[in-house]
Amino acid sequence: MPPRGAPVFITDLADRFLHLPVVNLSLNEPGRHQRRALTDELPAADAAAWRLSVGYGSKQGFDELWSAFLAAVDPAAVRALLIGPWWVRDYLPVRETLDRIVADAERFPALEALYIADVTSEDCEISWLEMSDVTPVLKAFPQLTELVVRGGNGLRLDPVRHDRLTALRFESGGLPDDVVRAVAASELPALERLELWFGVDEYGGDATIDDIAPILAGTRLPSLRHLGLENSEFQDEIAAAVAHAPVVPQLESLSLAMGVLSDEGAAALLDGQPLTHLKALDLHHHYVTDAMQERVHQALPGVDVDLSEAEEDDEDEWRYVAVAE
Repeated sequence: MPPRGAPVFITDLADRFLHLPVVNLSLNEPGRHQRRALTDELPAADAAAWRLSVGYGSKQGFDELWSAFLAAVDPAAVRALLIGPWWVRDYLPVRETLDRIVADAERFPALEALYIADVTSEDCEISWLEMSDVTPVLKAFPQLTELVVRGGNGLRLDPVRHDRLTALRFESGGLPDDVVRAVAASELPALERLELWFGVDEYGGDATIDDIAPILAGTRLPSLRHLGLENSEFQDEIAAAVAHAPVVPQLESLSLAMGVLSDEGAAALLDGQPLTHLKALDLHHHYVTDAMQERVHQALPGVDVDLSEAEEDDEDEWRYVAVAE
């Protein structure tokens, strides 16, 4: 159960965000991803989610695109923004782009949703995205209800309190451990959906089971209804911890998908606290045997269990997460 407007694969762009159709904008560079130029006739500001994209090799960068966007669309009515490629040629950190957006935060009183780096592998591999500190975004937009961040290289977050955020997702092939700890230490009383893609150590994914312990305790997340702890090399450890986690009874759906879950982790889930209250359990992309898959289905007859994308161990027992590079 992905958050509103989530892409199905890393090769896809979001086509809806905050229940709004995404309009892809560039500076007179229509073409790929059905981009529309800012000189085109555009829908009302509150009728679309606006994706801003700098074309490769463009003569104008994000500053020019941002200025043109503010002139063409009433920022006071904008509800959702997606930031596509922000560089012209060489991959650049997103810091200056976020600084520009934060500087104009007061002009966006209606902004509810922000997607930082809605970028496919066609433009840049997820592990090559140059990120930065996203804390200023949460501080500048206290009215934000949904934040999605793609990429982990250089990503930073400080513990924050945000009273309105209901959905938070970090998509990464390597999520830094200090970012995971910052999420766990944040005060997010309204948060209903949390998804973390841990990735692999090779690309900076150095979080451990201890880093997510406060999340599993649930004390700072009283409104949480969907938890995704995904795309992990230590998926069996996560499953074993989830099996006894205090946060689980309050959840409506749970995702341990995209990682290297095996029979060991699946058995731990079945041997732990009841999961029959869940509406959905997403375990897709896994290394669970057919026999154990059948056990899971039989144990959870009223739960929508996704055990698709079963992977097979090779002779060297190499296992891969769904998203790394």
